[in-house]
Amino acid sequence: MSDSRMVHSLQSTNLADIIERVLDKGIVIAGDIKVLLADVELLSIKIRLVVASVEKAMAMGINWWNSDPYLRAGAIGERQPNQELLERLDRLEARLTALPTAQVAAGPAADPEDLRD
Repeated sequence: MSDSRMVHSLQSTNLADIIERVLDKGIVIAGDIKVLLADVELLSIKIRLVVASVEKAMAMGINWWNSDPYLRAGAIGERQPNQELLERLDRLEARLTALPTAQVAAGPAADPEDLRD
């Protein structure tokens, strides 16, 4: 019974060592998939997978998580990229509803500057 515990303990240590080495050194898996029909390329997929520790990835120049707003601390409270456009649209709609009905029914304003925000 003690033999099976010893083997299990060695396997766990080996697995931990392997994971530590992979994260320390990094591993890259690359592949391309192409779908052709009668010599016409219909689909091309490039797959690149990097498995490494954060420190190793940064040493390789990979740090996309620093610029991704969804992965930064406090990103939940940040404005959505389209928020400014939505606010501008709301202001324009409010100005449009404030115009006299006859002017709205006649079509666009004579001067496009009238609707600039």
